[in-house]
Amino acid sequence: MSTEQTDWKAKFNELLDTCQSELKKTTQIGKKMLSASQSTAELNDIYKELGMRFKEAIEKGRVSNDDSEIAELVANASKLESDLEGFESDVRSLKKKKS
Repeated sequence: MSTEQTDWKAKFNELLDTCQSELKKTTQIGKKMLSASQSTAELNDIYKELGMRFKEAIEKGRVSNDDSEIAELVANASKLESDLEGFESDVRSLKKKKS
């Protein structure tokens, strides 16, 4: 084999090794990002559940609420829940309505 062929093969093998290494690294990064995304979604669900339970506890008087910001958030959440129930009722009525 000539020196040129040997150099070419060595460079080609080096390129393949580099590509394989980068692919492995990219795959590991992707796996970590997917895990982080799943954890973020789960954490969001937990925060949502905690918030709903906290709101319910405040409304039932099981938790005292001296914080005006929390009281405002609870009031806003209650209003939005009521609005959503109204929207849902309106949608049901519209679906039943004949053209």
